[in-house]
Amino acid sequence: VKFKGDKTLDGYQKKKYVCKLLFIFLLGHDIDFGHMEAVNLLSSNKYTEKQIGYLFISVLVGASSELMKLVIQSIKNDLMSRNPVHINLALHCMANIGSREMADALGQDIPKLLVSGDTIDAVKQSAALTLLRLLRASPDVIPMGEWTSRIIHLLNDQHMGVVTSATSLIEALVKKNPEEYKGCVSLAVSRLSRIVTSSYTDLQDYTYYFVPAPWLSVKLLRLLQNYPPPEDPSVRTRLTECLETILNKAQEPPKSKKVQHSNAKNAVLFEAINLIIHMDSDPNLLVRACNQLGQFLQHKETNLRYLALESMCLLATSEFSHEAVKKHQDTVITALKTERDVSVRQRAVDLLYAMCDRSNAEEIVGEMLEYLETADYSIREEMVLKVAILAEKYAVDYTWYVDVILNLIRIAGDYVSEEVWYRVIQIVINRDDVQGYAAKTVFEALQAPACHENMVKVGGYILGEFGNLIAGDPRSSPNTRGLLLSTYIKFINLFPEIKQNIQDVLRSDNNLRNPDVELQQRAIEYLQLSTITSADVLATVLEEMPPFPERESSILAKLKKKKPTTVENAAVEGKEHKMPAVQVSGGSDGPALQVPVTPPGGGSADLLGLDAQPSAPASSGGAASSFLLDVFGDAAPTPPTTNGLDAGGLTAGAEENLKKFICKHNGVLYENDLIQIGVKSEYRQNLARVGVFYGNKTMSRFTGFTANISCPGPLATHILSLSLAWEFTFEDLGVCVCCYVIVVG
Repeated sequence: VKFKGDKTLDGYQKKKYVCKLLFIFLLGHDIDFGHMEAVNLLSSNKYTEKQIGYLFISVLVGASSELMKLVIQSIKNDLMSRNPVHINLALHCMANIGSREMADALGQDIPKLLVSGDTIDAVKQSAALTLLRLLRASPDVIPMGEWTSRIIHLLNDQHMGVVTSATSLIEALVKKNPEEYKGCVSLAVSRLSRIVTSSYTDLQDYTYYFVPAPWLSVKLLRLLQNYPPPEDPSVRTRLTECLETILNKAQEPPKSKKVQHSNAKNAVLFEAINLIIHMDSDPNLLVRACNQLGQFLQHKETNLRYLALESMCLLATSEFSHEAVKKHQDTVITALKTERDVSVRQRAVDLLYAMCDRSNAEEIVGEMLEYLETADYSIREEMVLKVAILAEKYAVDYTWYVDVILNLIRIAGDYVSEEVWYRVIQIVINRDDVQGYAAKTVFEALQAPACHENMVKVGGYILGEFGNLIAGDPRSSPNTRGLLLSTYIKFINLFPEIKQNIQDVLRSDNNLRNPDVELQQRAIEYLQLSTITSADVLATVLEEMPPFPERESSILAKLKKKKPTTVENAAVEGKEHKMPAVQVSGGSDGPALQVPVTPPGGGSADLLGLDAQPSAPASSGGAASSFLLDVFGDAAPTPPTTNGLDAGGLTAGAEENLKKFICKHNGVLYENDLIQIGVKSEYRQNLARVGVFYGNKTMSRFTGFTANISCPGPLATHILSLSLAWEFTFEDLGVCVCCYVIVVG
């Protein structure tokens, strides 16, 4: 109403009502009038009126408005004026609207203001930022070559605000045409050096919580990342000194406990580390940067841990710092398991992926697989891809690769893309050495109660191609399967409640029709035994095995057989020569033989206390006795007599029989055409039983057969002193007469 009334409004009233309209718009109401009055305020010479006019235009007038031509003309008039305040208001409006039409119409005027010697610093700052805004709308707003050198030299300006604004503009220009603005490198290094090495008082107006010009430092470091390391040695040395100084300051105690100080300090540090990583030319700087980041991995501040992990991901790609990054592997794995923030855990996964090589691939892949089971759903798909890539890239044994991919499918089957399981099939097809293992592994994986669809796909394809490689896999040897069948039948006796289940196993075609005859016979007989016999009979047949006799270890016997001349065997044989002999007499005319009496344990224990060397027997044995004395003792034997039959009466094979008997409890002592004499001995705790067998090799029965057992005098005396009981039992078997001697201690 005020705008349409007959009364003419002065500048103050226009400003007041336009300001009210602006407030109404900010409350959320649409404003479709008052725009022309706001444009009229732009031509006012009063600062407050012009300010409200530009504010209204910046907020309510769009780039496509019909009033834009009038606005551009008013802005141009203000730019041509010598009033810096009006120029600044016009520049602010241009920066807020930033349309292409405005850039085309006014773009040529802004660089002049920026580099003019008459322009004050505040206007230069606004001009640089306005030009940056127009550059984004119209990349050709600044002509090539014409303003390059003068804009670059703004980095040497005395005013830090101008340098800060100009650095942002130069960085945008460098991204567009780096070759054109490469001269800024030396100036940026020089300015950075002055900031880093300056004292607190030199930049007092631009020091933020004891950190000199942190925003400008960050901008300069970011600008230098657009170029390779400086070729000029002096510039390069100066830049290295700046970076070392920043790293050194990071190690100093904080000058303030306020968070603003640490934020500003760390902002410069992280940007310096990014520049070190970008240059990738100084191993010392890279390792120092890695060590500094390693300290942040356990910092209480979550943001610092995140940034440290992110920067170390870049360091891990450098050949100079890769090993230094690997030293923090355990810390990163701990972060992966304990961090609460999912974004930090994701960065930990990225770092493990980046630091992985052939030396630690299995450990890292294993940890990632373990974490994958509880990982957030948002990062599972990316983790699956990374695990698959690492497993393929660093696989030394492709059976390990197959295991990893199958575990991936088992743990996160929904996130395993077709590319992953296609790839494992390609590798299995191309490598003959892993085909059989892959077929066996997927076959076992498919036995699980629930298999993911991708597992079925992989298993079906591999088994279809290479199933023949495991078709004949016995899984267990026939001996093992036979033992298991015996176990099953004993289970029926012990656990009657599972009888039906075991009978089903025995009835299976795999057992009843097994090509192995023994397995088939066992299955049939065990099935019949469990079906037709009563519980009592079954219990009798399947009763527990009796205790085994205490004999020489079969393992030791096998070792002796493999290495009969070992020191242990020699030690055992060295004791055997001390054992007494039992003389078996075949009667008044029969030959007498001496055989060793072996104590329990194969001579390792002397139950009768006969460690002393026995004296020579009163009556000697035959040639066999001479042989035994030669083996078991050092003393020369007494020339034997045999009750009228000398040693020459023995058969030629007697000595061979005795040699076989030396290391055995059982054996043949003597044999001719008429008789065969053998010994069988058995020992259990304090009992010993020796059996002498006389085999009749003729067609007629022995008559008047007698056997005499004699011992040397000292042995008989010793036995009597120990009160040992001797029991003699004879059993006439017609063709074989047995004499049992039982010694009871």
